Amino acid sequence: MQTHKAYITGFFISIVLTLAAFVPVIINAQSNFKTFSHNALIAYVLVLAFIQLCAQLTLFLHLGREQKPHWNLSVFMATIGLVFIVVVGSLWIMAHLNYNMTPDQINTYIKNSDAF
Repeated sequence: MQTHKAYITGFFISIVLTLAAFVPVIINAQSNFKTFSHNALIAYVLVLAFIQLCAQLTLFLHLGREQKPHWNLSVFMATIGLVFIVVVGSLWIMAHLNYNMTPDQINTYIKNSDAF
């Protein structure tokens, strides 16, 4: 019965946090009255996303409530590390090889470069 209570609590917390992020974004996008600046709105949404991540990890995935929680936490942290490496590596590759997309861009890059 405790599991059902955690799921229902997590469901309502997720809905409240989602609406708390959604409403200010819609208000800022559709009205002339800006409640937040662009950077403040991004920070606000990121904080709410982190809170929702923590709530879902504890209430839905029950991370940290097992008999031996270090195994699940270790696997979770390894997964986060791998995803971070893949995302940052992909962004790094795309940023450094952007000029290779078309021959016109390569020619423009070479003409404007001081190396040649």
